[in-house]
Amino acid sequence: MKETVRVLIPEDQVEARIREVAEQINQDYAGRSVHLLCILKGSVFFTCELAKRLTVPVTLDFMSCSSYGSGTVSKGIVRLAKDLDEPIEGRDVIIVEDIIDSGNTLAYLVELMKARHPASLKLCTLLDKPSRRVRHEVQVDYTCFAIEDLFVVGYGLDYAQRYRNLPYIGVIENAE
Repeated sequence: MKETVRVLIPEDQVEARIREVAEQINQDYAGRSVHLLCILKGSVFFTCELAKRLTVPVTLDFMSCSSYGSGTVSKGIVRLAKDLDEPIEGRDVIIVEDIIDSGNTLAYLVELMKARHPASLKLCTLLDKPSRRVRHEVQVDYTCFAIEDLFVVGYGLDYAQRYRNLPYIGVIENAE
């Protein structure tokens, strides 16, 4: 049986919440600039939509790492595939993630980034699954939506590299 996708969070709700989070960041960083650190590939859609709504000066860089593969369950091993292009020392950095699940990837990234001496370091996520934290507790500063333990796609999130382009957050059903 082929998997199906059920809408969990409609496009208009996703966009409205991103606007609200962007406004909070604008207030928190008023008079300063912010360096967004987009975690590829999934966060690119969210990062772009967030950045378009920021009124403070923004710079952007990308990292690629994951603790998944092509499956639906975290393997617990973080793999860094692409590092930053620019140093972050002395900058106000916000790590932008599509989803925080087990916390393995973010715990690794936070420690890696702290060692690079940013002026400040915060986390922003489109989706958070706090019930999935097993070994790592991460402090999330900006969350669009907290969700249950569901395998979700859309808005950059994928299942075996598919469904990233959906303009809403959907739940994968009947996955093998």
